[in-house]
Amino acid sequence: MIEGIHHLNFIVRDLSSAVPAWERVLGRTVTSTDRLDARGVDIARFDLGHAWLVLVAPNRPGTKAAQHLARHGEGFFLVSLQTDSLADEVARLGDAAFDGPVRAGLDDWIVRDVGEAAGPGVQVQFVEPGG
Repeated sequence: MIEGIHHLNFIVRDLSSAVPAWERVLGRTVTSTDRLDARGVDIARFDLGHAWLVLVAPNRPGTKAAQHLARHGEGFFLVSLQTDSLADEVARLGDAAFDGPVRAGLDDWIVRDVGEAAGPGVQVQFVEPGG
């Protein structure tokens, strides 16, 4: 069952300028930064209590994030919905509704992307948080 929004991703060109702007808006400092080599991005995460706000900056051309930035510019990138069972969501929607396999995320998260054809017109993924 979907339990809520786990995190919202916003794509940015440059974390060094985006982070201070978001820190001012949110009234809090960035919680963590990471380089996700497999995804070709650098990220900065803000813990908002019940959800994360994640800034995503492509660091390699040709990646999904870099292509999105080139097509749409900076702004909303994807919504990640928290579930208590990723397996149940895959069974409910069917494996064909997803783009790629289950993958490991940060902090022992288990993640799976909903395919564009099955999605509601925005990038969506499901996350099952680790224990």
